[in-house]
Amino acid sequence: MDNFTGMAVFARVVEASSFTEAARRLGMSKAAVSKQVSKLEERLGARLLNRTTRRLSLTEVGAAFYERCARIVAEAEEAELAVSRLTATPRGTLRVDVPVDFGIQYLAPLLPAFMLANPELRVDMSFNDRFVDLVDEGFDLAVRIAQLPDSSLVARKLGESGSAICAAPDYWDRHGRPTHPSDLADHNCFAYSYLTTGNEWRLEGPGGDVAVRVSGSLTANNGNVLRQAAVAGLGVVATPVFITCDDLRTGRLEPVLQEYRPPKRGVYAVYPHNRHLSAKVRAFVDYLVEALDPAPWGDAC
Repeated sequence: MDNFTGMAVFARVVEASSFTEAARRLGMSKAAVSKQVSKLEERLGARLLNRTTRRLSLTEVGAAFYERCARIVAEAEEAELAVSRLTATPRGTLRVDVPVDFGIQYLAPLLPAFMLANPELRVDMSFNDRFVDLVDEGFDLAVRIAQLPDSSLVARKLGESGSAICAAPDYWDRHGRPTHPSDLADHNCFAYSYLTTGNEWRLEGPGGDVAVRVSGSLTANNGNVLRQAAVAGLGVVATPVFITCDDLRTGRLEPVLQEYRPPKRGVYAVYPHNRHLSAKVRAFVDYLVEALDPAPWGDAC
């Protein structure tokens, strides 16, 4: 049993590439994690990890041992999950990654009711607009707003998110309202750092898809930052309607080129396919599907 504990801890250290992060995921102290690995190395009579102040790396022996450890630990987790599915009681820690603005606006208000309904479950929710690797970073699932590529993730659709091109009315009064997407090249268009097409806005129009290269004075990795600058009359944004809805409704922002729109993006709950759907993940995904039906966002406010 001591050997198995050491193997499980060692596998988590390798996956996290850090004693500190492994300790956090395991709910142990860093000293306890280090001690488990050291005891395992002592029992095996071999060094498994090269340790420096900056990074960890596997020795040749460690790499071979890790492959076997990972399989054994995975089998043990599968056995535990089988029992969990039979009991069907969500418990343990659920690690979830969600987009910042969407998570704050739509998911955070749903958490209290979910946690009251699942008292044996602890939720660890991270807010990120960057892409995270669920397996490498130890997340059970994520909510993503994207046109999902083929991947090793299972995705359950929660809805779709529409977008609009808009700016403050006084900005349009000063600079003119575009009548065609090509006119946007002459405007101060703000850039979203994580847009996969960079400074090229791709729009769907009545005559087909249109692409226009834009530039502007502000780049940010958060849509709400861009929204606030647009409301202040500094430039143009092309952001999801769930970010700008209140401003569009009150007239602080005015949409243009409404026959041309950025492609809709699906809102998905995603999780690794190589893990059985545990009770905690199933409970949260089912809850989101029900709570967000009908989706409280879209093309119109």
